[in-house]
Amino acid sequence: MKIEIDSNSGFCFGVVNAIQLAEMELDRNETLYCLGDIVHNSAEVERLNKKGLVTIDHEQFKTLKNCKVLLRAHGEPPETYETAIKNNIQLIDASCPVVLKLQNNIKLGFDAILKKGGQVVIYGKEGHAEVNGLVGQTNDKAIVIGEIEDLDKIDFTKPINLFSQTTKNIEGFYEIQDEIKKRMIAAQGKEDIEFIANDTICRQVSHRQPQLREFVKKHDVIVFVSGQKSSNGKMLYQVCKEENPNTYFVSDVDELNADWFKNANSIGICGATSSPRWLMGKIAKNIEILSI
Repeated sequence: MKIEIDSNSGFCFGVVNAIQLAEMELDRNETLYCLGDIVHNSAEVERLNKKGLVTIDHEQFKTLKNCKVLLRAHGEPPETYETAIKNNIQLIDASCPVVLKLQNNIKLGFDAILKKGGQVVIYGKEGHAEVNGLVGQTNDKAIVIGEIEDLDKIDFTKPINLFSQTTKNIEGFYEIQDEIKKRMIAAQGKEDIEFIANDTICRQVSHRQPQLREFVKKHDVIVFVSGQKSSNGKMLYQVCKEENPNTYFVSDVDELNADWFKNANSIGICGATSSPRWLMGKIAKNIEILSI
């Protein structure tokens, strides 16, 4: 039986940077606070917790003083930085440069569209850490759209500036964009509408979709490795499932099922931008044991 780990799967740049900064600090000190899970993968979070990384939420963050706190790659709203200044908290800012650029563009876009009585719309998952940081750039006035059914939140008679969470599906973004445009034309009764659509999906993420489609075609069975909390993982899993129905989602080795591999000659292992390579390797070794 052939087992192959997808060479393109694993942490994206932003996650790699955040974990490296955490490990460097933990090598110098026994404890480091992290605002939210450093990555949406419980196995990696547990590994770093054992090294001294303490995960806290935003309410706990407000009670801290005179300490160091790591900001993960997802980015944070302005109020997080204001709290840090107020409570003398030293921030180790691991916000992804792609996310920081998007935050700045949303702030500028919001200021411009507000003068015209318009709206900022963000295609993303409501409540997601990155989306919370993006909405914070608009004084919490941005409208978050996760699917076509959410479009009723928008006033189509007003100007719209559309952005996207960096890890969303690119096809989904263009579907949302086309539907907004169509509804604005219908609501305003003219083709000359004021609508700006910004494709702000991270290309390191979007390029993984065609790469995964090719990878999963080569194997009889696919094991997709991802944390349950990962939006990117859920999206990429569906991409794999579309190409290869024999695709299974697992978060750790205890979820593997020997029956999946009974008639397989070739097994592919792949994962999300939040899936550690060491975990994919561990799963490959366990598949070998199950297949004996």
